[in-house]
Amino acid sequence: MRTLLENGYRHIWLEAEVSGHRRYPSGHHYFTLKDEQSQLSAVIWRSVADRLAVHPEEGMAVRARGTLSIYPARGNYQILVDRIEPVGAGALRERFEKLRRQLESEGLFDAASKKPLPVFPQTIGVVTSAAGAAVKDIIRVTGRRWPLARIVIVPTRVQGAGVSAEIADAIALADRRGYDLLIVGRGGGSLEDLWAFNEEPVARAVFAARTPIVSAVGHEVDVTICDLVADVRAATPSAAAELVTPDQAEVRGALADRRRRMGRALSGETQSLRLRLEKVAGARCFRQPFERIREASRRVDELAVDLARATDARLRESRAQVAALGGRLEALSPVKVLARGYSVTWKGDELVRRADDVTPGDRIRTVIGDGEISSTVN
Repeated sequence: MRTLLENGYRHIWLEAEVSGHRRYPSGHHYFTLKDEQSQLSAVIWRSVADRLAVHPEEGMAVRARGTLSIYPARGNYQILVDRIEPVGAGALRERFEKLRRQLESEGLFDAASKKPLPVFPQTIGVVTSAAGAAVKDIIRVTGRRWPLARIVIVPTRVQGAGVSAEIADAIALADRRGYDLLIVGRGGGSLEDLWAFNEEPVARAVFAARTPIVSAVGHEVDVTICDLVADVRAATPSAAAELVTPDQAEVRGALADRRRRMGRALSGETQSLRLRLEKVAGARCFRQPFERIREASRRVDELAVDLARATDARLRESRAQVAALGGRLEALSPVKVLARGYSVTWKGDELVRRADDVTPGDRIRTVIGDGEISSTVN
């Protein structure tokens, strides 16, 4: 029966949902493919799984190709899967690329628009499902790394019809509340599960927010439009919590190191000041404070004596110069000249220098050494 099935039903395609997925240490995947009416056991051997780009996950809607077979030990039908892909992945990928190109052309991904994250956040808003594992991971990691931060959940659905508008509204609400930063995201899932974070309303809400936003959607391999628009992208919600919070152990260590360095610096400065104080205190002006005053006083006395001597000498020199000038002036005095027999004749207020200066009948006066003579010109 197994031989008949495997030879007759090869490369069969099934479209269904993954349920009960388990991966054993051997590397084999065991799960069930089911829809509303039926189910079929499925196996992906390790040798096949190592070549697949996509591995099954719980709840994933897939198209699986394989060979029908029977598990003889239990008599169960099963399909040996050799290829698997998410349902609608091609169409969704095309929509993703179209929106990515549009938003990139509008500058929503530009590095210049990215806002820096605060170093020591006090309040962190988390936009995600309140019941999801992402919240627990963020709270756990934040509590371990930086318990001073307050986590505020801004609940929203993250999967389903109309979810992108709800996520956008939650981001806008959190932005108005003035948190230090926001983490937006959810846990992993299929492309369809994460699709709300590839919608335009979410991208524009992230870009419009004034609050720095960290996008943490899915697993490390998942990249969404929200990741590209956000200020920072984190691989997972746990990684986002690691990214936005400082490590309290490192901060304590840094503070302790700075405390030691400050102590050494203060000790060195204190020692330097002490040595300077001792040097100043040992200076002569402090040991004999009045000595400088006495020296200055004696210098003032000496300067006073020198000033008196210089003044006397200057006065004697000035008197001698005045006497010499007086003698020269006296020798040149008109009175002395008149006393030697010379005379000066005036016609009114004018000095008579030549005979032509007077005419007959003019009244003149002649000054001689001991008086004046008045006369009339003939």
